[in-house]
Amino acid sequence: MSNRRTPAEDERLNRALRLTASQASSLSGGGAALVYTRFEDDPLTGRLRAAAGFRTADEARLRASELSEIVARVLQSGQSETAPPITEREASEPDAGALVLPCVARDEIIGALVVSPRTALTAEARETLDTLVWATANQLDHDGLARVYASLASESRRNLELADEKNDELLKLSEELFAQDIELLRNNEKLGKIEKLKNDFIEKMSRELRTPLNSIIEATITVLSSEMGNLSDASQSTLRKALDEGTAFQRTLQNILDLWRIKQDELPIEIQELSITDVIDETIFSVQETLGQKPVEILKEIPAPLPKVRGDLAKINQILFLLLDNAAKFTEQGTIKIGARFEDDRLHCWIEDTGIGICPDDQKYIWNEFYQVDDRASDRYRGAGLGLTLVHDLLALLDGDSMLQSEAGVGTRVEFSVPVSAA
Repeated sequence: MSNRRTPAEDERLNRALRLTASQASSLSGGGAALVYTRFEDDPLTGRLRAAAGFRTADEARLRASELSEIVARVLQSGQSETAPPITEREASEPDAGALVLPCVARDEIIGALVVSPRTALTAEARETLDTLVWATANQLDHDGLARVYASLASESRRNLELADEKNDELLKLSEELFAQDIELLRNNEKLGKIEKLKNDFIEKMSRELRTPLNSIIEATITVLSSEMGNLSDASQSTLRKALDEGTAFQRTLQNILDLWRIKQDELPIEIQELSITDVIDETIFSVQETLGQKPVEILKEIPAPLPKVRGDLAKINQILFLLLDNAAKFTEQGTIKIGARFEDDRLHCWIEDTGIGICPDDQKYIWNEFYQVDDRASDRYRGAGLGLTLVHDLLALLDGDSMLQSEAGVGTRVEFSVPVSAA
């Protein structure tokens, strides 16, 4: 009788392995992670079953093929090995390297987990990672035991003459399954507690920082508006600088919280009526602080009139602000064009500047978290390197797409589109 999994069993196992890859990536600070199982016909060859921390599926498959020899050795020896960093993001970190860990259950090597941390693992993170490897092995073995159990149970019903022998074997397998179920429940409870602690920390950090920060910003605005005539020029300049820095920090905190909520599927889509012309006007007003006194002119490219539509006003506004603010930040002189049009039930927007531009080698990294084209950029241009990452994730949430064209020393053009409906 065949012990092959049913499509439903395969899907359940695939979901579990994808969750394993995601948890391993999270434990490694957002690094890449790969999960392998052994081919039944060739036990020394690893089969890629799940991946996380890659930009595309093709990139994951490419990196997996590059690691095939190391994975084969681990599947044969059952010993952990180290490997070069999986992606270029990890390679840029000091002392970077990947861990290839065997998944062993009942003294049998049944798979491997590859993790490429973006930062050095803490002792607690490594302990949790070992627990995750153990749980993955039990998940794979549990699946196999369950299928063997079902096969033996069916065969026992058809072969009553072998009942005693089969019942003993079934009892043993049942005991092993029960014991593994208990361990899996304990492990899932432990991982759930870790995830809850992480979520609570992000929420609490945001709340504890934003509450006093809002008070400071409001107090500064009050002093500037009510005591303007009693303040020296130096005092006014200092307070305005403090207000600018506080507002920028407040925006960074909100970006961090929004990114976290998107990753946790906790940022809802809220559809309402919107006027893209009004949104663009509001965005232009909001970036005047970033432009300051720079000789930069913002030009609108909007065919008149544009009808009102239905879409997620807050997120479209946020995307436009982040892109226009980025253009204002990196444009010292010249023009910034912002435009919009409707076509095929989609809103198309673009922002084109005469700023510093981006060289081809850097363009593929600009959507990454905390990435800045030049290490010195954080000193000259205020920001944490999260704006474009948030744009990328918000567009993905809205089923949107984007395109970037840039030339160093000439400027940058970013286009995006999102689905909308008639108002």
